[in-house]
Amino acid sequence: MLESKQTATLPSGFQTSGTTCGIKASGKPDLALFVSDTPAVSAGVFTTNRVVGAPVTICKERVPASSIRAVIINSGNANACTGNQGLDDARAMTARVAEALGCNAEDILVCSTGIIGVNLPMDVITAGIPKAVDALAPSDDAFKAAATAMMTTDTFAKQFTASVGMSSGAVKIAGVAKGAAMIAPNMATMLSVIMTDAALTAEQCDDLLKHCVERTFNSISVDGHMSTSDTVLLLANGAADAAPADDNDFQTLRDGLQQVCEELATSIIRDAEGADHFITIDVEGFETRDAAFKVAKEIAESALVKTAITGNDPNWGRITSAAGYAGIDFDTVHLSLTINNTVVFKDGAPANFDEAELSAQMKSERDVYLRLVLSGGPASGKESVCFWTSDLTQEYVRLNSDYTT
Repeated sequence: MLESKQTATLPSGFQTSGTTCGIKASGKPDLALFVSDTPAVSAGVFTTNRVVGAPVTICKERVPASSIRAVIINSGNANACTGNQGLDDARAMTARVAEALGCNAEDILVCSTGIIGVNLPMDVITAGIPKAVDALAPSDDAFKAAATAMMTTDTFAKQFTASVGMSSGAVKIAGVAKGAAMIAPNMATMLSVIMTDAALTAEQCDDLLKHCVERTFNSISVDGHMSTSDTVLLLANGAADAAPADDNDFQTLRDGLQQVCEELATSIIRDAEGADHFITIDVEGFETRDAAFKVAKEIAESALVKTAITGNDPNWGRITSAAGYAGIDFDTVHLSLTINNTVVFKDGAPANFDEAELSAQMKSERDVYLRLVLSGGPASGKESVCFWTSDLTQEYVRLNSDYTT
């Protein structure tokens, strides 16, 4: 049984805080801390960019693991492309948290987000960590504060909690995320920490996270630019004294985790910089999931598709042509497309529809739904993918052209 919670509540045995240490010139919160009262099993999924932030390197050395106590996150500075000094600084952050919690530095994970190529102001971070530890609490307010302290260009804090009923008892899964641009599969300038009081092995934790990330965080794109810093971490501390007893329990737990991941991932797209439209792309009827994914990704990252939707233009030719250069050997005669449930392209040929009416509908609604279906021929099958993206507006260009200057 799966029950979502509108109020983001922490699972048992976790505390969080969000404080200001002085990294951001604005004086906004910039240090988030997530702590398990007892050692937690943990796994992570990270950017596949070859240029990575120092915290990604440190975290990849430390997970999967069964003794993680905390995650420390700073915003305002990505600690990326900072050489050996960046690695030393990331390790120093974990050592400072470990000292305050009374554990080993290797049991602390670290993330950073913000400007690339600038060394961390370690004096303010070192002074700020004890304050973050002192502010720890298991409350909803403390959870919201942690989600807020992770933000950079985000306009709202992103958090979600689900309750899952297994045969051995109920557990909670709660997560936070940050991200609004430099978003692309595998993954983005996006950070997420997900916590559960379920009891899991390190192998289960790793398997669950990879499965769910592939279908959520790796299925979103704002601009196709893969970041140096993106990280999703899962911590399971077993405080609810409930573990999956069989395949049904494991599936229920996986569904709950996927729901949390999807809520967080789609909230990133809803907060995409400058976006006017939230776009859902369903690609169906392909032989493999990988083929459907490649088609969906090309559509999602096409500048021409995104700008057409910005202009409320149901220009289906841009969508079908993007599908055509995805490198999948399908036959167009079996391809059909709907926009907001209006058939615009059917079995390889234009369909009759009221273009002005569909354009007016797109203008009046933030959500746009694209459904591309392959119904036969080469590369066809039963696999499908859901992918989420945003349109591309002048405001996005303004925000990102002014980002460092």
